[in-house]
Amino acid sequence: MKSHPPGPARNPIGSHVPVAGGLHSVGLSYARDLGAETVQVFVANPRGWATPAGNPLQDEAFRAACAEASVPAFVHAPYLINFGSHTPATVERSVESLRHSLRRGREIGALGVVVHTGSATGGRGRAVALAQVREHMLPLLDELTHDDDPYLLLEPTAGQGASLCSLVEDLGPYFEQLDAHPKLGVCLDTCHVFAAGHNLAAPGGAHRTLDELAATVGPGRLRLIHANDSKDVVGAHKDRHANIGAGHVGEDPFRDLMTHPETTGVPLVIETPGGKEGHAADVERLKKLRDG
Repeated sequence: MKSHPPGPARNPIGSHVPVAGGLHSVGLSYARDLGAETVQVFVANPRGWATPAGNPLQDEAFRAACAEASVPAFVHAPYLINFGSHTPATVERSVESLRHSLRRGREIGALGVVVHTGSATGGRGRAVALAQVREHMLPLLDELTHDDDPYLLLEPTAGQGASLCSLVEDLGPYFEQLDAHPKLGVCLDTCHVFAAGHNLAAPGGAHRTLDELAATVGPGRLRLIHANDSKDVVGAHKDRHANIGAGHVGEDPFRDLMTHPETTGVPLVIETPGGKEGHAADVERLKKLRDG
């Protein structure tokens, strides 16, 4: 892996940004106000199934501005997607929704599309649900044949309910079902993995977690970090984000994350409370932790 000194080249730091009213005109304006070096956006209602067409002018302006400023962009797919659902209609809608996010990701120049790893609903076993993930998600990965297609980034959840993937070790079977596809990557949410039981706050905890990730899915699969502190204690299985340093993770693990070989070149995106003011403070805090 290439070695970078601390700074934007090693770990761009940014935020999820609102885009209602225009990807470029609203989203990138918000990002500039935060001093964001990377951005994440929704391309559809995150709590719905609609698959809206983009605005070609906004798409091109967004893509060009990100390229000019070397700002890596990412798409977060809708939350309703669940390839492990026992309901055929939900699985069918999940396929269409994720296909839409991947297509829109390509149109706006996104490097990756983040999707939650889902759960085995209806009381069915994990093996049955994972087989369903293979049946419906692998074809979408095989559709990513263009050079500028985004990676599909699996985001483990906090371990609520019958989660298919919350601990880092759970990514092993998930990757196996998807043949460790070359377009498959990981988005690690610090609040989620902490809630699932990885004690990032313990001495060496962040590095141990990243060592385990590399051992489980192979080096180089981590492509994005969702940098969120946690309102709840380690292992609580609750997905409640806190501002950086204001929760049970604390500041130091975020600094540690940015010194591990697996995070070289990997952007950090915050999804924290507090609106624009809170976001700007968290971006600034992470930059200080990175730059020393």
